[in-house]
Amino acid sequence: MISDQPLGDRRHRPTRGARKHRSMLRRFFSRSNLLGYLFVGPWLLGFLAFTLGPFVWSFVLSLTNWDMINPPKVVGMTNYLTLFTNDPLFFQSLKVTFIFVAVHVIGIQVIALALALVLNQKLKGIAIYRTLFYMPSVTAGVATALLWAQVFSQRGGLINTTLGLLGIDGPAWLFDPGYALPALILMSLFAPGAAMIIYLAGLQGIPQHIYDAASVDGANSWRRFWHVTVPMLTPTIFYNVVVTIISSFQSFVSAFVITNGGPVNSTLFYVLYLYRQAFESFRMGYASALAWVLFLILLTFTLIQFALARKWVYYEGASGKGVI
Repeated sequence: MISDQPLGDRRHRPTRGARKHRSMLRRFFSRSNLLGYLFVGPWLLGFLAFTLGPFVWSFVLSLTNWDMINPPKVVGMTNYLTLFTNDPLFFQSLKVTFIFVAVHVIGIQVIALALALVLNQKLKGIAIYRTLFYMPSVTAGVATALLWAQVFSQRGGLINTTLGLLGIDGPAWLFDPGYALPALILMSLFAPGAAMIIYLAGLQGIPQHIYDAASVDGANSWRRFWHVTVPMLTPTIFYNVVVTIISSFQSFVSAFVITNGGPVNSTLFYVLYLYRQAFESFRMGYASALAWVLFLILLTFTLIQFALARKWVYYEGASGKGVI
């Protein structure tokens, strides 16, 4: 059947795909959308300039040798090969950091949860105690490190003075390779405020009727804690563990200010070693390779935790555990 519509009209009539495309463009450039782009524009520009741009550029630098004076020289994967085959300090910094992370993450969770349980009580003046326990987490890192350096001083330090009253000759904490790292770990455990606040919020989000039902069933305090508090708190525990692991791998200030990686590299944290390569040896390409290795380590740990969370993290109202 031949249409009686003129050939010219059919030729210039837009197809369905073209009409859909024009409709999408009109919606994309509508006044409300343009206003949204205007508001998000500053953040987007900042993200491109200060986050994504440096992120990509650091990977490019990791494939070069650059001393910040001469132009970068492309060396391919040489920096990464050197890290894993000819740099004993790289493995030493990893060893120190892994030990610190393992002890710090477990210790800070236990201390923060214990404090949160205590500070969750309805007592007079509890807000003051919450503030006091949180304050160490917001004090300046350098000032705190200098204070702890005095606490761990071999002569006249608070710890060795206390031990002396008990007839014990305290060690040279910050000058002994066997005690320097434990001293920094002990120092790090005295700032659980950030994790404590998260645990406190999680505890206050647990419905009281669940505790009442457990009490009616004859559960004592320990059973209510183990069978009610802990399962209901697993999303909070999961969050705190992930965040604490990431921040622990980036520990820098205490080692830099107090021990500078010594003695005998016993406190050579990974980020401190990265800092030395970048701003003391001016090996920016090598430092960028170190940064990317750290990124891959953190990414691996985070993915493993998300995978394991499906087996133990409980979300109220979800069908089973680990619905993330």
